[in-house]
Amino acid sequence: MPCLWFIDQAEEAVNLYTSIFNNSKTGITTRYDEASAEASGRPEGSVLTIEFSLEGQSFLALNAGPYTSFTPAVSFFVNCETPIEVNGLWEKLSEGGSVLMELDTYPFSKRFGWLMDKFGVSWQLNAGPRKQKISVCLMFVGKEHGKAEEAIRFYTSLFNDSGILAIDRYEAGDNDVTGTIKHSVFNLHGQEFMAMDSGLDHKFGFTPAVSLIVDCETQDEVDHFWNWFSEEGEIEQCGWLRDRYGVSWQIVPSILNELLIDPDPVKAQKVMQAMLKMKKLDIAVLKAAHAGTPAVPH
Repeated sequence: MPCLWFIDQAEEAVNLYTSIFNNSKTGITTRYDEASAEASGRPEGSVLTIEFSLEGQSFLALNAGPYTSFTPAVSFFVNCETPIEVNGLWEKLSEGGSVLMELDTYPFSKRFGWLMDKFGVSWQLNAGPRKQKISVCLMFVGKEHGKAEEAIRFYTSLFNDSGILAIDRYEAGDNDVTGTIKHSVFNLHGQEFMAMDSGLDHKFGFTPAVSLIVDCETQDEVDHFWNWFSEEGEIEQCGWLRDRYGVSWQIVPSILNELLIDPDPVKAQKVMQAMLKMKKLDIAVLKAAHAGTPAVPH
């Protein structure tokens, strides 16, 4: 599930997106408690996260400080039924935003456009229906250029029910390095993703503004993904890390949300306090914090 890091605009963004896309809804909203407010500098009681879905794709919107920003290195590729649908989404998402590729007909599509909306989130709108309406698209640029295929093979080796569905490579005369990936589609645990290389002189790369949440049932799963993604990567707080390619992930036990939204605010805050002290998340310690018992780390 993609997590989008907004600077005090999560509610506005979620309201816009769910008004634009069909089959959309909002879910649980969490708020900063005393511990998380103190750690982050955000106002206690303000919105921390909002769960929402667009066309069946789950998202999490996060309100946090001005420490990162969206870039086109991660975009959301929307597989539209018709050119008319593309036009309608373009009109609404482009308001107050900027154009990356003009809405037009291209050799690869009868209707396509790429834009950044007013919040900075990137969308690729394409007339070409697929079973999964919205896919995360990773663009490998700068020092990561040429690593898309390596990354895809790495990612698909880590998840069950994963594989490469299609790879289209640059050829001679394509204005990029021959053999690198022009466009690809792959599955991670049944979710469709896309990836590409671009050798143009882009002034951006991957940032934590978009992170990918891995929902783990057990501590063994947490350990598995944490250990592999952190190898040659950068470990951060609260289950966050950047992998060797700069892509941000959150390795999160499934039970965490249940513990954090406990109706007993004392229990929920103890879980938050425990989580804020961690890098890799430890289910046993989180459960112990919730129960008010001594922690036995994994």
